[in-house]
Amino acid sequence: RSLGITVAINLIADPNWDRKRFEVVRQWCLEIPEIVNISVNTPYPGTESWLTESRKIQTRDYRLFDIQHAVLPTKLPLADFYAELVKTQQVLNMKHLGWQALKGTASIVARHLLHGQTNFLRMLWKFNSVYNPKLQMADHAQPVKYEMSLPPAKEKGVYTNVLFVHEPLGRKGRELNDTTEDFAMKTVWGNIFRDELLKTSTRTILPP
Repeated sequence: RSLGITVAINLIADPNWDRKRFEVVRQWCLEIPEIVNISVNTPYPGTESWLTESRKIQTRDYRLFDIQHAVLPTKLPLADFYAELVKTQQVLNMKHLGWQALKGTASIVARHLLHGQTNFLRMLWKFNSVYNPKLQMADHAQPVKYEMSLPPAKEKGVYTNVLFVHEPLGRKGRELNDTTEDFAMKTVWGNIFRDELLKTSTRTILPP
């Protein structure tokens, strides 16, 4: 803040949150000047939590892995969790949008209206049609068209080489031809080797 840098804060709501936690977050967000966004903790393939999360995934519906739906078990009843989440998002939305945003963007809105463009003005009050706990609950009842694969069995340790959505294929998976790869190796590793050689040649070796 002292440097005049405006930051945006992204909070991740865990499905284990209760009403008190949501309320504390809402109050805290109103006390700070920064823009705050909130999404739902979601394990994704290619992330560490996909391999280490101990809670059972409640749905394999690909559409629900969008950080706005709960795919892990919730402490609150699912409908209540969504109600608290949307209530929190609405508080954050009204903090920087609504009438407050209209006052700050009055000149922009006026120019758009003069040209018959109302999208920007209508966008300021579109929240309820986008964030709606009833719609989120209805998404869970939709037929599943594509299922996510389940994560592998839990292991003691997580190896970084498995944190990929697509496993590395090595040399055979690259499209570089031999000439291009030879040129790249000479330019990158050749320069490194040459620099190391020069460092060695400038050292003074004293006799024992």
